[in-house]
Amino acid sequence: MTSLAISFKDILNAQDVLTGVVNKTPVMTSRYANSLTGAELFFKCENFQKMGAFKFRGAYYALSRFTAEQKANGVVAFSSGNHAQAIALAATTLGIKSVIVMPSDAPKIKVAATKGYGGEVVFYDRYKEDREAISQQIMQQRKMTLIPPFDHPDVMAGQGTTAKELIDEVKQLDILITPVGGD
Repeated sequence: MTSLAISFKDILNAQDVLTGVVNKTPVMTSRYANSLTGAELFFKCENFQKMGAFKFRGAYYALSRFTAEQKANGVVAFSSGNHAQAIALAATTLGIKSVIVMPSDAPKIKVAATKGYGGEVVFYDRYKEDREAISQQIMQQRKMTLIPPFDHPDVMAGQGTTAKELIDEVKQLDILITPVGGD
């Protein structure tokens, strides 16, 4: 496991870049959820984000930091869904070519969205092949830059702006609960 530390300053830098690019998503509450928990809950609705997930924040921020040479050569990523779509949309928005390595059994709607956002999809068999090895090979052959779905400091900083927006709007939280994982 790698340790990729980011600072609050990294999140603030990402927020500066993402202002006017990402949707400032709403924070919603639920009387029913509050009554079940005995707490006041706030939900950051990233389903209203471009491409429907917070992943766009990290993808766009990471690609926005590319050098001119990296932009010219393009980006490669691996994902079965949201990161795939986020990289494809961010790359197209920034005029960068994208190749996304996706499992052949990825949900058809995710594949269609990734292609619709301008990504070139390369399929692999998740039971017999290694997506990271395939991505590395594409990266080397095409001189592309690899942006993984979660363990990259710029991706983390961009995605961290979700919590920053929540805190800016709600002001005081006792606890922040967020799902973690990646594909």
